[in-house]
Amino acid sequence: MTTSRETSVAATVAALSDIVGPQACLTAADDTATYTTDYRKLYHGQAIAVVLPANTDEVSRVMAWCYQHDISVVPQGGNTSLMGGAVPDASGNAVIINLKRMNRVLEVDAVNDTMTVQAGVTLHAARAAAEEATRLFPLRIGSEGSCQIGGNLSTNAGGTAVLRYGNMRDLVLGVEAVLPDGRIYSGLRGLRKDNTGYDLKQLFVGSEGTLGIITAAVLKLMPLPRASSVAFVAVANPAAAVSLLGEAKKTAGQSVTAFELISRPALDLVLAYLGGMKSPMEGAHDWMVLIELTSGSAAESLDQTMVQVLEAGMESGLVLDAAIAASGADAQNFWRIREEISDAQTRTGGSIKCDVSVPLSRIANFIAEASAAVLALEPSARMVVYGHMGDGNVHFNPLRPADRDSKEFLAAHYKTISHAVDSLAHAAGGSISAEHGIGVAKRDDLARFKTPVELELMWQIKRALDPKNLLNPAKVLPAQ
Repeated sequence: MTTSRETSVAATVAALSDIVGPQACLTAADDTATYTTDYRKLYHGQAIAVVLPANTDEVSRVMAWCYQHDISVVPQGGNTSLMGGAVPDASGNAVIINLKRMNRVLEVDAVNDTMTVQAGVTLHAARAAAEEATRLFPLRIGSEGSCQIGGNLSTNAGGTAVLRYGNMRDLVLGVEAVLPDGRIYSGLRGLRKDNTGYDLKQLFVGSEGTLGIITAAVLKLMPLPRASSVAFVAVANPAAAVSLLGEAKKTAGQSVTAFELISRPALDLVLAYLGGMKSPMEGAHDWMVLIELTSGSAAESLDQTMVQVLEAGMESGLVLDAAIAASGADAQNFWRIREEISDAQTRTGGSIKCDVSVPLSRIANFIAEASAAVLALEPSARMVVYGHMGDGNVHFNPLRPADRDSKEFLAAHYKTISHAVDSLAHAAGGSISAEHGIGVAKRDDLARFKTPVELELMWQIKRALDPKNLLNPAKVLPAQ
């Protein structure tokens, strides 16, 4: 005998299959497993179905049907979220709309320096399409092969080039989005000046799919760099790194594209994870930075500029040692070390990911205070600290001791360490999420760090666009 729920689920699957086609409406557990579990395997859920629309019209029709029948919808891109924001809960009452089939680059306008893409285009594909037109789309993050532009926008992704180019809020000119009731907001305009009232696209950027489903976007392009210089540099401490960044800005100006901080435990973890790769420098150093200078002028020698920066740093005692990439392969190896830190932690297990930002002037004190707080709780924790020093974003990720079970370590310390680190970042005038978003992991913590006025305004916007609270419910906003 079938229950009313089974009848309802069957009706939902049949209706959604009619919209997207049976092959694009997944229900079998083996087919949906990768969509209902997050990248780190920490969050698991269930779904009525995983729907793979081919275009905006199908997204609109699916969303309208779900809205009419009071069915929750979880938007999903590459499912690379670290905060559990892209998977459903365990109730099994939601539909996942994954946009991976919407993967077309619609236009590259090299004269206007813009690119229009569907939301399911991977970051790697977007960067490749820009490069084919001798242009640069400058967002760079380690998951670029699998993360998608829609997800990058919905989380306001940052990455390693924010120092020069900004995050996704700075790199988008227009979006198309499907609203919770199925209506389509059409804002695909490649204008740098449009002073006609509220900038509605920014409502959807950083909202983690709670206000609308981004289906396409117009992105800014930049001149393709024709010269670069990359250096791996040992510094005395984080305070010296901050001072060296100031020296680099003074000497190299806008050429400073990336300035990444790396702690010794982070480097050791990556070298062990990759196997066979050596540190760019001889000797053990507690703190290092990866510096990249780029220029659109082929005639300019950035290596000489880099030498000037490093010589000034050595003279003032900021720089202990340095290696400048002698080839493109060297530069790739330097960057690989930085980009593999996140994955090395995931594969090792037992990482407490605190993605915070603080004013640049307070980074050194924050790292010292947060490290002391963590080691007081777990003296053998490996202090994997790294991040985008140039924009104040610190990935402060204490890792389990090598001889400690990951699940046991997380159960014992996840909340206490996260709260301690986040509280210190907030006290320093910073944010508990610099680029990873809130999702589920930090949803309830938001009530501790946002004012009542901020939370009420956020809820008012949510209720105005999604009065039924069906779009990515129980994400970002703490319960009222």
